[in-house]
Amino acid sequence: MSKTFKLGVSLSAMLLGSSVSAQTSATAFTDLNLRAGPAVSYEIIGVIPASQTVSVDGCLEASNWCRVSYDGANGWASGDYLTAMVAAPIYANRERLEVQTVTYEKNPDATVGGGVAGAIAGGLMGGPVGAVIGAAVGMGVGTAVAPKERVTTYVVQNPVEPIYLDGEVVVGAGIPDAVTLAEVPDSDYYYAYINGTRVLVERDQRRIVYIVR
Repeated sequence: MSKTFKLGVSLSAMLLGSSVSAQTSATAFTDLNLRAGPAVSYEIIGVIPASQTVSVDGCLEASNWCRVSYDGANGWASGDYLTAMVAAPIYANRERLEVQTVTYEKNPDATVGGGVAGAIAGGLMGGPVGAVIGAAVGMGVGTAVAPKERVTTYVVQNPVEPIYLDGEVVVGAGIPDAVTLAEVPDSDYYYAYINGTRVLVERDQRRIVYIVR
């Protein structure tokens, strides 16, 4: 049985991003999921690496999701983690950047596991921007050092129930205390399966430190 909790992120820093046209392109601030639809409940169809440029077709008017193209694949990415030459995040500045508004017709077959995740609310706690203000996007902000192989192997071989949280899961994001995390034995990590993604979480601060792909 899946669980739904509140997850929040604050992205208030103004960063320099892509050197290409701000009206049509943006740069991924961190490794970012490319999804089949505009919500964390939709299937992950690819990953946009940190500092890579995507083409932005447009963003939803009432949701922080943008329709993008990357490396020949079309999908949806969280506009909170896309930076443009003028301002970041792209969603909050879409009028200034002249990003057009797009619509989306729901595809019920595109959600995680082919099912519906249920109600999702809230926002990720103190995301990566606050921890790295002043850092350059090109330096690979949001990329973590890989843990020992035995740790990732344990996570893959010992699956846990999925949890659905509002907001895309990225390195540096905090996990609410209400969320129960599993332990990786003989390590400094917890782990969880959040929004279709396996993550390692630092125990003391409960922050995501690695995405297990």
